[in-house]
Amino acid sequence: MEKITRYFSGLSDIQLNQFEQLESLYKHWNAQINVISRKDIDELYLRHVLHSLGIAKVQAFKPNAKVLDVGTGGGFPGIPLAILFPETQFYLVDSIGKKIKVVQEVVQALALKNVKAEHIRAEEVKGSFDFIISRAVTNMDDFVKWTRKKIAKKQNHELKNGILYLKGGDLSEELIKFPKASLYNLSDYFMEDFFETKKVVHLPLKYKP
Repeated sequence: MEKITRYFSGLSDIQLNQFEQLESLYKHWNAQINVISRKDIDELYLRHVLHSLGIAKVQAFKPNAKVLDVGTGGGFPGIPLAILFPETQFYLVDSIGKKIKVVQEVVQALALKNVKAEHIRAEEVKGSFDFIISRAVTNMDDFVKWTRKKIAKKQNHELKNGILYLKGGDLSEELIKFPKASLYNLSDYFMEDFFETKKVVHLPLKYKP
């Protein structure tokens, strides 16, 4: 928990309590439905929660904004961000039903009113969103194909509507087709060694009716 409060001040008692509950909730559900590796469950706050919140260092979401988390797995990055931004609407989707079951149980236990979680493929999602977030579920080319028609027309944030993608390593080849992509090094925001090669990629996408 100190990893969260070190980098995010001004959290309410409700938010602190929700962040604190994550460890016991994920250990409970992970024992039944394996959504996080055993090695990672012991580093939950560093490798999953704080990593997810890296997106918030690049762009804070505004009240009533709509955010789609594609391939959310066990609920990352969507659940930590939903705790941090309780007035933003989050839609978490994954094509694997047992993972969404865990997400739904965690959401219910935390009483997160701003989260909807559904077992559905990204291509089948209806509606439009300010941002589409994810943690390296596929290469950027495929991800754009899945999501390009789901971007809202109206701009409400400092960054243009589009994709906010958590990725690691050398992305120069993968992003060669996307000259408008911007890279943000998480090592600029977090001091832990884990973030040395971790990045947030922002790719603005135009609204397509």
